[in-house]
Amino acid sequence: MSRVSKPYEIVERALELSTTDGLVVIADEHSSANLRWAGNALTTNGVTRGRTLTVIATVDGAQGTASGVVSRSAVTADDLEPLVRAAEAAARGAGPAEDAQPLVSGVPSSPDFTDAPAETGSEVFADFAPALGDAFARARSGGRELYGFANHELTSTYLGTSTGLRLRHDQPTGTLELNAKSPDRTRSAWAGRSTRDFEDVDPAAMDAELAQRLRWAERRIDLPAGRYETLLPPTAVADLLIYQLWSSTARDAVEGRTVFSQPGGGTRLGETLAPLPLTLRSDPHAPGLESAPFVIAHSSGDSGSVFDNGLPLAPTDWVREGKLERLTTTRHTAALTGLPVAPAIDNLVLDGGGERSLEEMVAATTGRALLLTCLWYIREVDPATLLLTGLTRDGVYLVEDGEVVGEVNNFRFNESPVDLLSRASEAGRTEKTLPREWGDWFTRAAMPALRIPDFNMSSVSQGV
Repeated sequence: MSRVSKPYEIVERALELSTTDGLVVIADEHSSANLRWAGNALTTNGVTRGRTLTVIATVDGAQGTASGVVSRSAVTADDLEPLVRAAEAAARGAGPAEDAQPLVSGVPSSPDFTDAPAETGSEVFADFAPALGDAFARARSGGRELYGFANHELTSTYLGTSTGLRLRHDQPTGTLELNAKSPDRTRSAWAGRSTRDFEDVDPAAMDAELAQRLRWAERRIDLPAGRYETLLPPTAVADLLIYQLWSSTARDAVEGRTVFSQPGGGTRLGETLAPLPLTLRSDPHAPGLESAPFVIAHSSGDSGSVFDNGLPLAPTDWVREGKLERLTTTRHTAALTGLPVAPAIDNLVLDGGGERSLEEMVAATTGRALLLTCLWYIREVDPATLLLTGLTRDGVYLVEDGEVVGEVNNFRFNESPVDLLSRASEAGRTEKTLPREWGDWFTRAAMPALRIPDFNMSSVSQGV
């Protein structure tokens, strides 16, 4: 075994090798376990391990500070010096970095910085796998087929800098997607869950939910495009508001390029976006959605800066009681815009004070409404209004006077999440959810269902 093999030792040795003015080293130790199934039977399972090392070198010059970033996987002790030298060469060959700031200092070290990385494995499914097998048996006897996958990842991140930071964060990420189909494949229903440890997911309950949706789909009703009262489930709300968060950078707003820009100059901060008391927030310590409590930036971009690595994160309200409260900033863009430092955080919660479940909101519906399952293939049409387009998928149901009466065709929609907040007439109970579209990049979300009086189904879609 290599003399320098533990993650913290790799970080320390890389810092020792530095010959530039500043160095940031991020060691990510990855492990994952997964199950996949089709037709009510497990098909594959596997466990993986890996390491990625990112080295960020900074060089001070007469015109400013330059940075060079190099990332490599499967790094050993013998790879360290070439990696550090490559980052230093990249910094020396680059012009001054626009986002240059002094490297973060003065943050207390993590007490577990020198501990071994946390790891996941097949044992994470010890209780889940038998419960899934029971769900297969029930589905088989009920004449439906279950497809899907469960994935659990655990990343231990070790962050060290030449300014003395020694920080560590363990991030578990679990996702479960379950799809039920009728034997003739004419009916399909989907459900997904986000979890930290697979202790809070219930395959039996998910299968029962999907079985009900397949029964709803036994009656088919064709509807034209148009504006409909629509119940958006938490997963669909999450997909829309995650995109809104990604589009809420302060610099772009100040420069007049986004929906958060004020006509004539400035931003819409302080403006009421929603008549309901909706609060959209991120908190690294949110129960069940815990994320890194400090900035981990492997590269610089619109919403992050490598110079901010290690900067402590605090609970942040993006929208508070319906009013736009914060836009995302790095230290650099905060200085440019004159706004508070508000880095992006890896979770998102919407709370409107509602107490009804989605089922209770369906039961309270008078007249006719649509109930969606999820959205997918979401794309931006117009950044000035944040107009998005996308498709419904895996079940759109017609509600009449509090009862689901059948499944309708899929639609393409055209809507802005900011505009939807201004038109929402009801918010349900906030609950953890898995975004369907963005689940590969953003899994930690808690959202309520929203009732929209006039959701714009712009055209009929043949998607399923």
